[in-house]
Amino acid sequence: MTQHPTADQGTSHTPVIELRLGNVANGGVMVARHEGRVVFVRHGAPGELVRVRLTEPGQGDSFWRGDVVEVLEASEHRVAHVWPAADALLAKSPEDIPGGAEFGHLDLAYQRELKAQVLTEQLERLAKFDPATIGFAGVEAPEEEREDGLHWRTRTAFGVDRAGRLAMRAARSHHLVPTPSMPLAVEAVDALGLDQVDLTGLGRVEISAPQGQPPLVLLVPATPDAAGVKWAGAAANRVARHVGEAASVALLTQESGTAADGAGALRRVSGRTWLRESVDGHEFRVTGEGFWQVHRSAPATLSHAVLAAGEPAEDEAWADLYAGAGLFSSLLAQSVGVTGSVLSVEGAPGTHADARRNLHASPQARVVRGRVERVLLEEAGTRPDGVVLDPPRSGAGKAAVAAIADVEPERIVYVSCDAASFARDVALFAGRGYELTQLRAFDLYPHTHHLETVAVLRKKAVAS
Repeated sequence: MTQHPTADQGTSHTPVIELRLGNVANGGVMVARHEGRVVFVRHGAPGELVRVRLTEPGQGDSFWRGDVVEVLEASEHRVAHVWPAADALLAKSPEDIPGGAEFGHLDLAYQRELKAQVLTEQLERLAKFDPATIGFAGVEAPEEEREDGLHWRTRTAFGVDRAGRLAMRAARSHHLVPTPSMPLAVEAVDALGLDQVDLTGLGRVEISAPQGQPPLVLLVPATPDAAGVKWAGAAANRVARHVGEAASVALLTQESGTAADGAGALRRVSGRTWLRESVDGHEFRVTGEGFWQVHRSAPATLSHAVLAAGEPAEDEAWADLYAGAGLFSSLLAQSVGVTGSVLSVEGAPGTHADARRNLHASPQARVVRGRVERVLLEEAGTRPDGVVLDPPRSGAGKAAVAAIADVEPERIVYVSCDAASFARDVALFAGRGYELTQLRAFDLYPHTHHLETVAVLRKKAVAS
């Protein structure tokens, strides 16, 4: 029987339909069909029978999106949401569920099964490659994980709503939801109690809280003009008074004439503007706006996986692309020794400065700032033994893949945080003569749809 969308009694302009959910898709949504049209559904699980409130039901659209508002037949893997507020909002206003824990209603082991399915599907569809042929064994837990998968984020970003309250964006929306507690963040983030402070004048609040150190609170003005910076400065002073010596506070502005190459100007309000991280005895300085992995175990987990995959040896030459603060560069430099070499490439000015500081004691490491493809073009004629690349979520892309392939490394260790861009780049590398030979995946974002992969690509043997 054809089922036409019916308006929900409490929300007359948002149609509700009954659907049987199918497989998971990239992005953490479930796929269903309604009268021949695909519907992407949040807050569900494969096989469930649910009522779905449509959020984008344009009659001429090829697909719709929707949110589960009632579960009629629940999956055996459904559990109480790790974020209690999400369960309370499910039936009333699912659009108000903050983004960042979209798998929080499923048990942790099943989340990893779904992530493995997505990674496999993306590789099969985009790269025409079945990861089972190289022994892919599914998504692994990170080192030193809590059983409940909570309190792993050492870096958490919040918005600020019009009332000056700490908030997070709802998924696929600019709508801000007041967020007094974030269960995925390390306990030190909630302990600051910033939900009790008037944050009027700020557009973003970023909290970094490495283990064993006072957190650093980075504040960004709501508007970059002089008046906006003045309002933000007043809010920063309120935050500094509230946290006292429990945290450092800094303001990141983009005032005209103060920002170089698009970078913000970091202004100390209290404490210091940088943090110190440690991995396997290596110390790293990371400035407030610099990049560092968000899961507390991610730096060690990924470092160990990268070294095991690439097997860098003494005297070898390596390149670390999208190097960030120099995490992999430092460990590669130790592996190749003073008779080897490491080219560390990073484009962001502040993060590049971090890498220079962190690698100053490694004479075999050369730190270069710039776009990967430009730097590699300038390095034409050199052939590294190996390349590590850890690009942003958008992946490396055609230009960078071509530049890497042109220097003909023997092996490429690709670290990725997005299944779709990774699969696309695997296909691009295949077109340049490289094949995927090893693949591991890690659940470094529990209760979200994200995962991290570490893969090895090698030059295909030429048939004689």
